[in-house]
Amino acid sequence: MPILAAFMVPHPPMIVPRVGRGSEKQVAETSAAYEQVAEEVAALMPDTIVILSPHSVMYADYFHISPGETAEGNFGRFGAPEVCFTESYDTDLVRRICALADAEDFPAGTLGERDPALDHGTMVPLWFLRGKYPGGKILRIGLSGLPLTDHYRLGELIDRAVEETGRRVVIIASGDLSHKLQTYGPYGFAPEGPEYDKRIMKDCGAADFGALLSYDEAFCERAAECGHRSFVIMAGAFDGRSVSARVLSHQDITGVGYGICTFTPGAPDGTRHFRKQYEAQLLSECMRKMEGSDDYVALARASVEAWVRGNDRLPVPEELPAEMYSDRAGAFVSIHKCGRLRGCIGTISATERCIAEEIIQNAISACSRDPRFDAITEDELKFLEITVDILGDAEDISSPAELDVKRYGVIVSYGRKRGLLLPNLDGVDSVEQQIEIARQKGGIREDDPYKLQRFEVVRHY
Repeated sequence: MPILAAFMVPHPPMIVPRVGRGSEKQVAETSAAYEQVAEEVAALMPDTIVILSPHSVMYADYFHISPGETAEGNFGRFGAPEVCFTESYDTDLVRRICALADAEDFPAGTLGERDPALDHGTMVPLWFLRGKYPGGKILRIGLSGLPLTDHYRLGELIDRAVEETGRRVVIIASGDLSHKLQTYGPYGFAPEGPEYDKRIMKDCGAADFGALLSYDEAFCERAAECGHRSFVIMAGAFDGRSVSARVLSHQDITGVGYGICTFTPGAPDGTRHFRKQYEAQLLSECMRKMEGSDDYVALARASVEAWVRGNDRLPVPEELPAEMYSDRAGAFVSIHKCGRLRGCIGTISATERCIAEEIIQNAISACSRDPRFDAITEDELKFLEITVDILGDAEDISSPAELDVKRYGVIVSYGRKRGLLLPNLDGVDSVEQQIEIARQKGGIREDDPYKLQRFEVVRHY
């Protein structure tokens, strides 16, 4: 049986009267829409309510599905411990999702439970739902730091598990929109905030789930949204089906966006396999960029592929530009996948006999030794975008006024500690931000008497 319906809902604790103590009246429109959602869920009488929560256990590279038979939670941290829940989990559906994930080597399961208590991203929807529908078990799933395509794929696995178990299921995609909509809001204002809310309400209101995959992560971060990945998992659960969507409400009066939409699946629709379409588009773009790459990037890519496929260090090839054999310099190799950083390792100054060898070695390190990421696998190679930065000589500067985030990289040094940041990076818009990131990378405290250096790079694509 296909999933019955899905609902995009926010989770502000203040919407619960015992928590809000009167402040919930300012979001009365959202409350009314939430009540309508609860009535629709009650009319469907689901066996299971799958709740996707940004505030459940979250890992960078793994989707956590809450284990066990039951779970409890209350709003004690928001001053209302008397508002409490005891819920039963649908263990059969959990086991089926985990079995499908294991069969496909997909990073999802019940490992790593840190806190079994229900989170407010789960309890706020339950507060409305249980007022209308006390039946049915729940299933709680957290988000991850993995790409949006993996979130969509998790939704596909959920749908398959629902079909195979025959459950009557509704999905609750819990998530606030931007937290930076008003200057008086708790997180201030950013121009990306209203833009995000406008886009997400338009795309979800039209059930344009393919568009959800194209949101730039830096844009989402600047907008300070928390629900986008929940919405993408939900979208994946409707892959290959027509969907009827309705916008019930959108408010931004508190400085945080609260949007409520309903989604009802229809007949199979072969034009709505959005993840496969998006990955095909990415592959086409990667192939185009690969064909246009210069010798520096082509060498880095060849080094990555040789190492990933066979653990082999690429020998320096013939017929490279002469300066790649004769010159020496520091070099950084940066690897992105689906717009996300996948590895970046480099050297501040030359450590090899020539630039070609510098690139070969740093490409190996970037794809396999960046401590922030797992080693790149062979099935990822076709989606990788690679750039190479050749560093000029570093020069001492006396103040941040001599920096320019677009032109100069920065080195922050204190004793033996050093942190470096390349110039012209997405999301780094000010000198202060550039210095701060470099300082943190070097483990240098703000009050340490550090010194600054700048350098220029030649970036190869």
